[in-house]
Amino acid sequence: MTAKKVALICLVFFSSATGARAQDAWDRSEFTITRIKYRGGGDWYNDRSIIPNMLRFLSQNTNIRCAEEERYVELNDVALFSYPFLFITGHGNIEFSAEEAEALRIYLSAGGFLYADDDYGMDATFRKQMEKVFPLEKWVELPFDFEIFHNVFKFKNGVPKIHEHDGGPGKTFGLFHLSRLVAIYTYNTNISDGWADSEVHNDPENIREKAFQFGTNIIVYALSH
Repeated sequence: MTAKKVALICLVFFSSATGARAQDAWDRSEFTITRIKYRGGGDWYNDRSIIPNMLRFLSQNTNIRCAEEERYVELNDVALFSYPFLFITGHGNIEFSAEEAEALRIYLSAGGFLYADDDYGMDATFRKQMEKVFPLEKWVELPFDFEIFHNVFKFKNGVPKIHEHDGGPGKTFGLFHLSRLVAIYTYNTNISDGWADSEVHNDPENIREKAFQFGTNIIVYALSH
């Protein structure tokens, strides 16, 4: 089954199963990345160019039909269930209410997927909030032979290092629920900064290319499992 067909199936499932309305009109046959709009003071909206750029790369390098722009959703909004792929990033504090944590748990248990990218400073509060979502599950570092490191582009040494934060290599953590990987968390690398417009961080093109490639691997994995 192609990644495009998988994306379409996911979109149909999330739309028809809940009857939810998206925040505005859009073509549901198009895949998009949906940011979580969270409370707590952290900049959930950080780097507005990253998702349009990632969607453009994904469209050009896979057969997934992509929207041009991101969407955003609050976890207590029924529109949450219209989107198969959630993204969260930012600096600083993140806060989920009990109701938001429950909604995210239902979403992920029903087949949704979350990608979190630490943009330096969100690690402690993000982990704490995810404990509300799945109190019994623990993040585990994914081994380099895990599918996400070679399903489209090859990363034999794990996640590429985009920006220096705390020294040492970047890490990729997974959260499994009932044996299914429901969330991926990249730490000490800041993959999504590599998706920003070139003048934002002045990263070399080969570094930005690696960031887009790893983002592609994550998305393709999420839409095919």
